[in-house]
Amino acid sequence: MQATQLSVSDLNNPGVSWGAVLAGAAAAAALSFILLILGVGLGLSSVSPWSFNAAAIGVSTIAWLAFMQLAASGIGGYMAGRLRVKWSAIHTDEVHFRDTAHGLLAWAVATLITVAVLAGGTRAVLSGAIDAGSGVAAVVGPAAAAGAGAAGAKAGEGGSSANPLDYFSDMLLRAAPAPAAPSANVSVADQRVEIGKIFATGISTGSLAADDRAYLGQVVASRTGLTQAEAEARVDAVYARAAKAAADAKAHAQQAAEAARKAGAHTALWMFVALLLGAFVASLAATFGGRQRDHERVLRHVTI
Repeated sequence: MQATQLSVSDLNNPGVSWGAVLAGAAAAAALSFILLILGVGLGLSSVSPWSFNAAAIGVSTIAWLAFMQLAASGIGGYMAGRLRVKWSAIHTDEVHFRDTAHGLLAWAVATLITVAVLAGGTRAVLSGAIDAGSGVAAVVGPAAAAGAGAAGAKAGEGGSSANPLDYFSDMLLRAAPAPAAPSANVSVADQRVEIGKIFATGISTGSLAADDRAYLGQVVASRTGLTQAEAEARVDAVYARAAKAAADAKAHAQQAAEAARKAGAHTALWMFVALLLGAFVASLAATFGGRQRDHERVLRHVTI
């Protein structure tokens, strides 16, 4: 095997042209950001906050993210290979390896830059789309989790109550067709808050205490004119409906959380594939750029 002769300049030149790597990485990161903005504008890289279905994140979003990664990685790798320093008297296999390494390094630096941008500037630019889901939670959350204490404070101030159990309290206080004179000592708002607290406690513990049931029967009987037995029967019926509504809401929340988890895992897997392809394309494009640079150098010497 014939040994390769190395010149003094080859020994002094580093194996990595960091200037070319950083230039390629900057180009790749900038192109990724531009394509991300374009995808959001076209509706291809945004996810509806109203659905946590994996199919909702599906084909168009995944295809656009993959295109972003491949296009940006290809440009960055090509520039890293084309802008590198000339390695004269280096074996062809070594040149090929160095070009591949330059493309991979450009892809790695660009990925880190893109992650940093996504954690900072992209949120500022795309805050409307990113905060849509949190806006939904801000609207739905207080209505679903309003505490009895807040409801009592609002009722005491004469404001409207946000307690979700007010509906069931109203059911308990509905007058019978021939009601007796209701008690004027306690307002309906105060009784509503009290009933809401009792129901909330019973739902959280899983059952309505016997003394609470008897007390609620007395309150309903005094307000509606029903007998104690009829009032307690109404208490049981309304409490059962309230408990069922709470259980259904909990089950729906669990299903939504599970769907969101699956959708996140689905997206992460496809992003992994896209990033892996991006690394390959960047490395391959760097070899093309390096070959073209070396070919241009040879043609220049032949012309001279």
